[in-house]
Amino acid sequence: MDEDEVLDVVDEHDEVTGRAPRGEVYRDRLRHRCAAVLVTDGQGRIFVHRRTTTKLIFPGLHDMFVGGVVGAGEGYAAAAWREAREELGAPGLPEPEPVLRFLFSGAGGSWWTSVHRVRWDGPVRPQPSEVAWHAFLTPEEVADRLESWEWAPDGLAAWRRLTASATR
Repeated sequence: MDEDEVLDVVDEHDEVTGRAPRGEVYRDRLRHRCAAVLVTDGQGRIFVHRRTTTKLIFPGLHDMFVGGVVGAGEGYAAAAWREAREELGAPGLPEPEPVLRFLFSGAGGSWWTSVHRVRWDGPVRPQPSEVAWHAFLTPEEVADRLESWEWAPDGLAAWRRLTASATR
């Protein structure tokens, strides 16, 4: 994590109100922007991983999304694509499709999250600094583990919104 990376600080309407280094944003729990990407393979399985214990936010927890913070002046789509390629170790990954956006508030602070999805049938070589364990799981396997595994709260909130919108 680069604590000096500059992020946009935003308000409750996702309007930029200033900029600050990531370390300050995290320390002072300033509202910022994040991009999350649901990665599925051709069989409909979902890339699930456990975050490393060195992560500043939600260390050691499972997540069904890859992604991260949106840099200052960067768009959600660009951040989603950059973060997914980096975290998966998949430089040929196609551009993820935006699906929904919501304001997450909870453990760790408050941030706007833009949720994307992408299909990837190529190899993955996750970043060891980001991913401690990974597998592609069926949607049923993910659902079976929702109560028994510890999940990153923002990823779980995104998952619930995404699955709720799919059943409407």
